[in-house]
Amino acid sequence: MRCVICHCEPQKNHRGKPVGKVNCKNMKQDCPVPACPRATLLPGHCCHTCPKGPPEKSPALRFDTLEYFQDKEDDLDKPYSDRSYLSSEGLARDDSRTEFVALLTSGPEPWHPTSSAVAKARFTLLRSSLLFSISYERLGRPSRVRFSDPEGNVLFEHPVQKSAAPEDGMLCGMWRTVSKANVQLLRREQLRVSLITRAQPSGEVHGHILKHRALFAETFGAILTSSNPSHLGAGGMAMLTLSDTENKLHFILMARGLLEPGARESPRVPLRVRIVHQGQMLREVHANITVEDPDFAEVLSDLSAQELQWLVQGQLRIVAETEGRHARQLAGTITTRRSCDTIQSVLCGADALLPTKTGAVGSAKLALHENGTLEYQVQVVGTASEVVGITLETKPRRKSKRNILFDMTPSYKDGLAWGAWQSPSARDAHMLLQNELFLNVATKDWAEGELRGQIISLPYSGLLARYTEMPVALAGQLVSPPVHSGAGGHAWLSLDEHCHLHYEISVAGLGRPSDGTVSAHIHGVAELGEMGTRPHQHKRLLKGFYSTEAQGVVKDLDADLLQHLAQGTAFLQVSTKAQPNGEMRGRVHIPNQCHAGGTRLTPGESLGQAELSESTKTRDLEQLKKDPNSCFFEGQHRAHGTRWAPDYDKKCSICSCQKRTVICDPILCQPLNCTHQVHPEELCCPICEEKKTEQEELKLERARDSSEGCYFDGDKTWRGSGTRWHPVVPPFGLIKCAICTCKGTTGEVHCEKVQCPRLTCANPVRASPSDCCKQCPAPEKSVPELADSMQADAPRACRFGRRWYLNNESWHPSVPPFGEMKCILCWCVSGETHCQRQECPPSACASPATRDNPCCAKCRGECSAHTQAPLPKHTVAVPVPPSLLGAEPGLAQPPQVPSWHPLCP
Repeated sequence: MRCVICHCEPQKNHRGKPVGKVNCKNMKQDCPVPACPRATLLPGHCCHTCPKGPPEKSPALRFDTLEYFQDKEDDLDKPYSDRSYLSSEGLARDDSRTEFVALLTSGPEPWHPTSSAVAKARFTLLRSSLLFSISYERLGRPSRVRFSDPEGNVLFEHPVQKSAAPEDGMLCGMWRTVSKANVQLLRREQLRVSLITRAQPSGEVHGHILKHRALFAETFGAILTSSNPSHLGAGGMAMLTLSDTENKLHFILMARGLLEPGARESPRVPLRVRIVHQGQMLREVHANITVEDPDFAEVLSDLSAQELQWLVQGQLRIVAETEGRHARQLAGTITTRRSCDTIQSVLCGADALLPTKTGAVGSAKLALHENGTLEYQVQVVGTASEVVGITLETKPRRKSKRNILFDMTPSYKDGLAWGAWQSPSARDAHMLLQNELFLNVATKDWAEGELRGQIISLPYSGLLARYTEMPVALAGQLVSPPVHSGAGGHAWLSLDEHCHLHYEISVAGLGRPSDGTVSAHIHGVAELGEMGTRPHQHKRLLKGFYSTEAQGVVKDLDADLLQHLAQGTAFLQVSTKAQPNGEMRGRVHIPNQCHAGGTRLTPGESLGQAELSESTKTRDLEQLKKDPNSCFFEGQHRAHGTRWAPDYDKKCSICSCQKRTVICDPILCQPLNCTHQVHPEELCCPICEEKKTEQEELKLERARDSSEGCYFDGDKTWRGSGTRWHPVVPPFGLIKCAICTCKGTTGEVHCEKVQCPRLTCANPVRASPSDCCKQCPAPEKSVPELADSMQADAPRACRFGRRWYLNNESWHPSVPPFGEMKCILCWCVSGETHCQRQECPPSACASPATRDNPCCAKCRGECSAHTQAPLPKHTVAVPVPPSLLGAEPGLAQPPQVPSWHPLCP
């Protein structure tokens, strides 16, 4: 809504708490009357302007905080300009996208420093998903990324995959569907992130997630580690960017552990920051820092051409050191910004400087390396004439004044330009990472450019095909019959080990008519089908979308489409309202052995066997759907009594179906009787390192040599004849509800379910969460904490937050972020939690103890006993956040109950 401008005005409510009020105003009535008879409305503007005259500044511009961005627009010829231009500042102001950062070190409290490792994490909150790119130094490859709240409760853990990163020393991931409560914690900077390693299962480095104003402008960065490895817990990071018009380098330094505890005696400590090239100091800055504010910002002016060249090539180091008795030093190499995002571009005719409609498309993928080299791949499909130029450019300053930075034409052959630009300048790299560069394809018929596209970083999505493959180009010329469209697109597609199809589509040029108006929504429908001139027998609708991107997964492709994908006779097509039979299309070839939807044939399995098993699965699925006790979870039906590892955490969680209810719990690791423990990446629990004593080895050899021993495959262990134990079954861990026995005469392992004794007490409990059988509580001892109610055969327990409470047990609830609510008492009645606020009758206000009770507010005069409505005598249910009710990732959230603040009459 370009003609509406909104302000956020800070105010205070009746309690004095700061709040914000939004006021919006229609700016169209303030537009000046154009002096020309044929005024035009330019894209992104509210007011009509005269062509070829001085550009009319939109009223909205005066509310822009980035002045240099207006300067770029002032001398552009509007009809000969980039219509699709989207700046990094515009992305930063996007309400659906917020950037965060975290510095991870081994300190401070409550964790004692145990490592000199340092990590820098960038986060993007995109709608309800939190994407993250983490680079680290002096750290082994992490096994998990853990997010926790201020109390240390684990909110989410992301298992790290080996191949899910574009380079070494980095990891990428995504926290999907972050709850509103956790988003609020994130925005209030109350979330912590930790990297879990084999050496430190509780987390080797930790840090608070912060929102920083420098994030959207960062184009260079550095991770600073301690020059003395014995200084544990010390580390820092630097965020740097070039000024848009001058050779100035702005940087912000965030450091932890620079000040030792003894430095607290002095409120301000001298800090020296140096920029060094091969040991030679180029720049030096002095400042004072404090324990409360150890961060530091500065601007380095008038950088020489040589300094800028060293900057982009990764040859400069930044050194920060404190002076005095407790001197410490941190240092790191400055490189271009590291990220898991994909630098890419869709080139189409609608975005050309002079728009075209030929049905051609260009697709590009680029990578900026730490040494400043820019690697590129550009494919061109369906042009009206021969390609004569592929160039990397900035926005044009004037008509016929295109500013070409690099010519890729010599590397173009057979529809593909592939190569590397060895010497981009620091300014070029800065503009690339700020989304300010474009690719232009010129042909014989269109010398100024038939195709053009802005180079934009595509946020990480989890699709690994981005790093290894070129996308499938989507062009109007590939539709049958060909469509002369000005739009284009590209897509990445891949099949996983379960034969599920993952896809990601980006389009450009849709919804930009020649009259210059921009439609409110870009509407497309993506589908997958088979090539051929006859009507398509096998098609699959993928997704309808109202944006420039679409992504998803298809789990039930039929055998014919999978075969077409393997043969390269399948296509991906995007249709629009203007072109319902196809606006753009591309051929898809994914070699695979998937001959039946969702299954991959083994070498010894015939197609008939696969079809038979598939038909059996279909019949079983129909029976499961009719079973009133079955469960539906993560898109699949499960039979009552079944157990499985959930998709959201296949390593460390176990789920079961109990009469239409899915219960998921973390795997309990068995205690280990060894001094050398290791934590394999593929396992949830640590195991003993295989270093046996001579006596143990001799005992095992005797067991193997004789027939009086058993080998149990679950924990890969030999046991003597007659041994009894609780089995360990990967990935479920220690199973205490089963007991195994080694029958030495036959070498067989016999396991059976533990028979729990019949109890006479009314409220049996489990002494430990991992125990299988319940027991009667000792009357003189406190009641132990109960685990889950999966095997409950007595009155049901209640789960509140992350704890279980026994039937008839009472407690004061703890509600983050407020803490324990001592004026509210909760109790458990047959599996249901009831809560009630403490009541103070008016007759009790005469007592001094009652008047001093913080829960008796009305006795202190806040409410009149004569005017206050009496509290209801019955029990009321207090609404609590879903996280307190035990909602696990992937489970359906409990229904939202309306809540309110009570008013005193």
